[in-house]
Amino acid sequence: MRVKTGTVRRAAHKKVLKAAKGFWMTRHKRFKVAHEAVKHAGKYAFVGRRLRRRDLRQLWIVRINAALKPFEIKYSVFIKLLKNKNIALDRKILADFAVNNTEAFKAVVESVK
Repeated sequence: MRVKTGTVRRAAHKKVLKAAKGFWMTRHKRFKVAHEAVKHAGKYAFVGRRLRRRDLRQLWIVRINAALKPFEIKYSVFIKLLKNKNIALDRKILADFAVNNTEAFKAVVESVK
């Protein structure tokens, strides 16, 4: 007697169709189409996580540069001075200081000058 994949296959299909819930037209109804859609969605999600890091770094740089305007220092010069003084604050922390804790940001700028 041959072995059929009834329950295993059904479980796999259900898993894919559950992941495709909310997709458009046959993408959430038919396994074959849903399977492709879920694969692509996973690929886009992976790429999106990489792009988010790029976008956030860009945002932090813009915020730091804007906060440096009153001190008349360019962003690139400021980063170079930080490196020279061995101050190990990343852009995320500096941007947070620039937005939420201006006194701390001012202290960092003064220590660098």
